[in-house]
Amino acid sequence: MNLPNKITLSRIFLVPLFMFFVVPIPDWIVTSQLFAFMKDQLMIYNSFVTTYGYIVAGIIFIIASSTDAVDGYIARKHKLVTNLGKFLDPIADKLLVTAALLALVQTGTISSWTAMIIIGREFIVTGIRLIAVGEGIVISASNLGKIKTVTQMIAIIFALLHNYPVAFIPGLSTFPFYKIAMGIAVVMTVYSGYDYVKNNLSKIIENDRLK
Repeated sequence: MNLPNKITLSRIFLVPLFMFFVVPIPDWIVTSQLFAFMKDQLMIYNSFVTTYGYIVAGIIFIIASSTDAVDGYIARKHKLVTNLGKFLDPIADKLLVTAALLALVQTGTISSWTAMIIIGREFIVTGIRLIAVGEGIVISASNLGKIKTVTQMIAIIFALLHNYPVAFIPGLSTFPFYKIAMGIAVVMTVYSGYDYVKNNLSKIIENDRLK
């Protein structure tokens, strides 16, 4: 459990904090008799989340996303790359991105199809990685996969921040930048998923043949 792996774990721990600020408490909970004693507090919380929550959530997401580059840089520079790190790093990315996508779908910012394509790709990749681990094969994240993650996180950041800071630019206040960025992220997700399956599934099949 070296420093890079601890940074990776911090990214995982930031996920529930992110969700806390991005999704209001459902009305059925606020109006439930079970929580009647704190109804006013819940309404104040929901008002804050609705008005300012996206800013806080966006900042948390940016901080969490930045740790992805930090832990990798430290691990490579100080030769602290471990199998645990290779396993935890993509898991942390997937948890963060999945949480953000689900929140954006719930708030109506993106379509469920967009989230399904991205999350579905992660299920496929994770399944292959788990099979590889069982076979004693450790699969590191590819450069294409890292580019995919970067495009996803950029698109999510702009979606969370309601297209800011692009919206501050004269003439671009209504320009759907986050939708274009999300479209690019979807394309990269599909392509990198295809590349991952093509390159790594053959390793598992070949390993089975050699047994």
